[in-house]
Amino acid sequence: MARRTKEEAEQTRQAILLSALDLFCEKGYSKTTFDEIAKHINLTKGAVYWHFRNKPDLLIALIREVIIRIENHIRKEVPNTDTIEDLKKYFLCTANLIKNNNQLRKFMFFVLYQMEWSESIHKKIQQSLDDILDLPFKQIKEILTSMQKSGEIAANIDVNLISEMFICFWKGASGQEISGAANEDFISFVSIGFDTLISKAIQGGK
Repeated sequence: MARRTKEEAEQTRQAILLSALDLFCEKGYSKTTFDEIAKHINLTKGAVYWHFRNKPDLLIALIREVIIRIENHIRKEVPNTDTIEDLKKYFLCTANLIKNNNQLRKFMFFVLYQMEWSESIHKKIQQSLDDILDLPFKQIKEILTSMQKSGEIAANIDVNLISEMFICFWKGASGQEISGAANEDFISFVSIGFDTLISKAIQGGK
């Protein structure tokens, strides 16, 4: 019985998160209330408060839930990121997920273009937001540093700079895709961009 209750509580929590995302996208974060989130899925407001203290807590939970789901999906496809080849697979798997997962696209569109960011809210969730936007790059600096030590990439390359270039490229490319402003095929664009940056690193920027 206890196990069933725990599973039911998790199902309710997931339903609340999905309801919140629907209403945040429809009405905006600031105009959405816990009462509306509850009514949207036939719950009481108290049930929502039982899981989340306030809207910033709910938003953080929503961001973290997305991160976990993305990580779990990609880790099944790319269990290791020890080499540049592995990193590219990780990169392209993330791009495919953004391109083809409607729920993820909806979430990212909300976070990037619909969310009414105030300074106080942004401070509360800054780390969680950075985690999802920088998701494919947690291992980049480590891998590039290892390759530099082994002589696979040029000794004069600034690994920090190349890593930042990857992050900027990814944010720009994914943002264009999510907004619908991309003029090129997203997957091909990401693949070419990755190869270009890696080529510059290997050649010493020549």
